[in-house]
Amino acid sequence: MSGLPGARTCPGPGEASDLKSPLGAKFREPLTETRFQQLFGDVEQEPELLAEPRWSRLWRWRASACSGPGAWRLLLARLPPLRWLPHYRWRAWLLGDAVAGLTVGIVHVPQGMAFALLTSVPPVFGLYTSFFPVLIYALLGTGRHLSTGTFAVLSLMTGSAVERLVPEPLSGNLSGIEREQLDAQRVGAAAAVAFGSGALMLGMFALQLGVLATFLSEPVVKALTSGAALHVLVSQLPSLLGVPLPRQIGCFSLFKTLAAVLTALPRSSPAELTISALSLALLVPVKELNVLLASVLCFTSSLDTRYNVQIVGLLPGGFPQPLLPSLAELPRILADSLPMALVTFAVSASLASIYADKYSYTIDSNQELLAHGVSNLVSSLFSCFPNSATLATTSLLVDAGGNTQLAGLFSCMVVLSVLLWLGPLFYYLPKAVLACINISSMRQMFFQMRELPQLWRISRVDFAVWTVTWVAVVTLSVDLGLAVGVVFSMMTVVCRTQRVQCLALGLAEGTELYRPLRESHKLLQVPGLCILSYPAPLYFGTRGQFRRVLEWHLGLGEGSKEAPKTDGPPDAAAEPVRVVVLDCSGVTFADAAGAREVVQLASRCRDAGIHLLLAQCNASVLGTLTQAGLLDRVTPEQLFVSVQDAAAHALERLELSGPKTCTVWV
Repeated sequence: MSGLPGARTCPGPGEASDLKSPLGAKFREPLTETRFQQLFGDVEQEPELLAEPRWSRLWRWRASACSGPGAWRLLLARLPPLRWLPHYRWRAWLLGDAVAGLTVGIVHVPQGMAFALLTSVPPVFGLYTSFFPVLIYALLGTGRHLSTGTFAVLSLMTGSAVERLVPEPLSGNLSGIEREQLDAQRVGAAAAVAFGSGALMLGMFALQLGVLATFLSEPVVKALTSGAALHVLVSQLPSLLGVPLPRQIGCFSLFKTLAAVLTALPRSSPAELTISALSLALLVPVKELNVLLASVLCFTSSLDTRYNVQIVGLLPGGFPQPLLPSLAELPRILADSLPMALVTFAVSASLASIYADKYSYTIDSNQELLAHGVSNLVSSLFSCFPNSATLATTSLLVDAGGNTQLAGLFSCMVVLSVLLWLGPLFYYLPKAVLACINISSMRQMFFQMRELPQLWRISRVDFAVWTVTWVAVVTLSVDLGLAVGVVFSMMTVVCRTQRVQCLALGLAEGTELYRPLRESHKLLQVPGLCILSYPAPLYFGTRGQFRRVLEWHLGLGEGSKEAPKTDGPPDAAAEPVRVVVLDCSGVTFADAAGAREVVQLASRCRDAGIHLLLAQCNASVLGTLTQAGLLDRVTPEQLFVSVQDAAAHALERLELSGPKTCTVWV
């Protein structure tokens, strides 16, 4: 109710006031929205802009892009090197970009081959994926410190899709020709997934949907990558132990793989187990040197023939012939391509934003959609699987002194040298070492779990989102876990908008500031005047809450008989409300249902003899309310630009003594 218990009131007629006016204040008449537009707004042009259809504004923008200056601006926006290359500091940055690019390229070689096995395709296709996408992103991307290429989470998701589309024959004993045919089919399936993912991102770019990255919140992305890291670890156990097992896919695949590994543990290969143990011991300090040592050891000891150790084998030199993926597969892989497109964009955009904030430059999220969409679509023509920015190589690029996308070109030079000349050096590389590389590359993702205590202290809701997403990823699958995480995250947002409290405001003594009554017992409140602030969007999900709290505060309907906790002190008598000021500054948007609720409130207030004033509605909300028929229930003189103006008008209506004006700071 308006007269909240224990609240101090303003003096009545003939009484002295102890309310001190703010220093340096002057008086003016309260401003309504209409009067404000007359004084400060362009009342003639604004309706025309609002009435102009969206397609007309878009057509004018397209037409301006066809002019000479417009075409140049469009070219600058779509080819970022045209913007940063003329300002490139060659003496200061070139050495850093060269060293960082070469370092990342050296890491790309073993990591690309390792992630190819995670994708269920031959190792050489990981090298292709470490070359073409990096080259394309250097031309189209806006993240100066971003390193793209093979990414463990995407490789795991792609591998699950490939295993489902092209399963291993039940017999398991394949001849050389049959193995080549199976690998060719799997490469085609992986390329089709990359093609579909790239096409979806290009479609999102055409619709300017870069804002979709916000739906994958930071807790969801980090929980997704941490849970996927556990999947990667478990999926590599058969290779570490030298136990050939079929790959488990679908829900509970992690637990199925663990059960299969434990069952087959007595059949593990001592030679591959020894190689795995030594590789893991040496991988952290000497990662790249370990690859060469393992290759030399396998060659000199003939481990592949004497102990049946699985090796990489021949890496074909050069590049594959461009080939369009089978379009007949696209309907089957669409369900796999969509989550991969979202993960690609979310991880890449978040990584790019982190380093853009650190080094003071901006990221264009829609241009990132274009860069990764073209990167995946074009590289799929060269038999590449889905790719994105990677956590480990991006961190390595920054630590090694990288400054711009030019570092990607030096990285491509290293991969190119392997594809053209150095491939035979990796012939005897044991696949167990590649499995160890996969596990080692997951360290940063596992380390993200150290942030959980801090996340618990900052936000219990975000902690719950992280936990639910991680559990869903681990127990179900990466795809379903992502869907569960996004849905649960959005549910928390909806639930929080429905749990907001409508706050009763009072005047802070000696100021013109209105603050919630619960914050202090020294706030002044006028009998018969109720000032309410509703700090939430007004849509179909909150309209019921809005109706109930307004009924209780104003004494309307059955809601007034309830007894929720009050905002003010508990010992003052209530008085019927004659004027209510509704502060709409916290209402960011309103839909049709919410707007009709406000119109109904205006009707009920009018029938109950309550004068309703609306304050500080933004243009979008005010337009929605007007279209819903609000001006049929209230007059334009009841819409004010601020709470202070509405309260000053309310004091005049209540015929209180003192100035009939609103005080404002000078």
